[in-house]
Amino acid sequence: AASKLQSAEKLMYICTDQLGLEQDFEQKQMPEGKLSIDGFLLCIDVSQGCNRKFDDQLKFVNNLYIQLSKSKKPIIIAATKCDECVDHYLREVQAFASNKKNLVVVETSARFNVNVETCFTALVQMMDKTRGKPKIIPYLDAYKTQRQLVVTATDKFEKLVQTVRDYHATWKTVSNKLKNHPDYEEYINLEGTKKAKNTFSKHIEQLKQEHIRKRKEEYINALPRALNTLLSNLDEIEHLSWSEALKLMEKRPDFQSCFVVLEKTPWDETDHIDKVNDRRIPFDLLTTLEAEKVYQNHVQHLISEKRRVEMKEKFKKTLEKIQFISPGQPWEEVICFVVEDEAFKYITDADSKEVYGRHQREIVEKAKEEFQEMLFEHSELFYDLDLNATPSSDKMSEIHAVLSEEPRYKALQKLAPDRESLLLKHIGFVYHPTKETCLSGQNCTDIKVEQLLANSLLQLDHGRSNLYHDSASIDKVNLFILGKDGLAQELANEIRTQSTDDEYALDGKIYELDLRPVDAKSPYLLTQLWTSAFKPHGCFCVFNSIESLNFIGECIAKIRAEASQIRRDKYMANLPFTLILANQRDSVSKNLPILRHQGQQLANKLQCPFVDVPAGTYPRKFNETQIKQALRGVLEAVKHNFDVVSPVPTIKDLSEADLRIVMCAMCGDPFSVDLILSPFLDSHSCSAAQAG
Repeated sequence: AASKLQSAEKLMYICTDQLGLEQDFEQKQMPEGKLSIDGFLLCIDVSQGCNRKFDDQLKFVNNLYIQLSKSKKPIIIAATKCDECVDHYLREVQAFASNKKNLVVVETSARFNVNVETCFTALVQMMDKTRGKPKIIPYLDAYKTQRQLVVTATDKFEKLVQTVRDYHATWKTVSNKLKNHPDYEEYINLEGTKKAKNTFSKHIEQLKQEHIRKRKEEYINALPRALNTLLSNLDEIEHLSWSEALKLMEKRPDFQSCFVVLEKTPWDETDHIDKVNDRRIPFDLLTTLEAEKVYQNHVQHLISEKRRVEMKEKFKKTLEKIQFISPGQPWEEVICFVVEDEAFKYITDADSKEVYGRHQREIVEKAKEEFQEMLFEHSELFYDLDLNATPSSDKMSEIHAVLSEEPRYKALQKLAPDRESLLLKHIGFVYHPTKETCLSGQNCTDIKVEQLLANSLLQLDHGRSNLYHDSASIDKVNLFILGKDGLAQELANEIRTQSTDDEYALDGKIYELDLRPVDAKSPYLLTQLWTSAFKPHGCFCVFNSIESLNFIGECIAKIRAEASQIRRDKYMANLPFTLILANQRDSVSKNLPILRHQGQQLANKLQCPFVDVPAGTYPRKFNETQIKQALRGVLEAVKHNFDVVSPVPTIKDLSEADLRIVMCAMCGDPFSVDLILSPFLDSHSCSAAQAG
């Protein structure tokens, strides 16, 4: 049957989101006139209404029910707002329904979406008898079930929202991205878009506050460094308040590098929170209690540090007064004597050890200087030593026996290895004084002379290098390497290590090197030295013992004798030899001073260069500076030979000096080296032939 429905200009509401926002949704009016109706849902408000009597509502519902029942259509009563239910109102509704035939009451709450769908499901089942009798769930049971669904859906939705980590994200962007996600759709269906947006907004606010909290923490952690930069003087700030200290900081030249004064405040409501690359601290942050506490801690730290420094110096003076502390004495043996000292109790264990270590370095250095003075005083002990050999054990015992009576000898009792090293170094220095063994270290006169000449003659060296390139123009250098017991091969390997594809860089030029290492014991030595395919420009002779040096000397004599007899080539007779001293890798050789002396003697005898092993080469056998020095010598010799064969009359060989000067000066002498050499270096008519 058709029923006439009076609904003049009534709007149809599609969903609860429209309430209060009707203008934002499509507006549809309910149709006027007749329409087909299959069932009725009779709504009764069981909450405490304002200015409304429940009896009047129930009377109206009763009259309405009488009219509806005439249609013979199924009717269901929906008790609404059960979340704010008045119990006796609900009982009256249930009593009203029990007096009627087939009238069912469903307890609902649109606010919490409880049993709303059940109302319509039950009505459909009453319309269609084949569906069976409708099952009505009590409100409390339905409410618990619904809340569990909501809690589960809320938990899933919140986890989904938490995947958003950028607090700049907008709801529009995120909702479009998540709209097809089942967890998102379920939550929207249960709780609505408004709640979803509120949940998202809370999460975004939490992200922003967390970001601000981290930035603030970074600034507070950086504040001590800024205070150390701007307010490091305790005398200035010890009695200043925080506000006075702020004014003082603003006057510092480095203020802008540590702090930034923002136009708008507070800083956490400006775009400065997003400038993660700007590490400067917002100045308005310093008005907080946290910043003031950092300043107070800074002042206390400066006071403590000042006190600590004072106590360390006081403890140092205490150590200086303890006469029995000897050089090399362990800290553990001293600690029992200072355990009651006030300064020792104040400073930390690390500070105590640091001060004691500094004290030990001072007394050790002083003891070594006094021991060295003592060795000079006993010079008669070293007159009869054999220059070419290591002192015998008997001689060393004799030296120790004489020196052991000296307090300066006994002072280094706990540093016996250092004392022995000083003694051997002194012996080496006495017989072979060099800049490496010089007791003055970097104040050695030889070192100062070399530095002065190197600086003064730099342009001259470049001129000589250019002269050489113009006259000789050598790109490939053939080198013959002579040594005993595999030493030649080791030197060749070292040179190749410093080369790139057999190309060696020297003084800004690349040379192709052809290396021929030969053992000095080889029976084919002379035949390998000179072939039609290999004509050497020079020969490196390497040694690391007296035996190998003597063997090298014999080989050079044979080669020169052979060259003078056969006279294969003008260059062969003038083949340049270079003696190179190698380090002993297994230990620091005690014979090194003797080897230097004898090597230099042989070089003088053969009139060839001698290349010493520089200090600091150990544990390596060779040093890069040795190879460069030796190679320069070969190139100079080749250039000289070239000029002998094809002399250039307009250019005089700079290696031929007109005046040779021997200068004797004492290391540590108050007269400076440049004062001694200035008459020659400042003269326009003098120039050095070679540095040193």
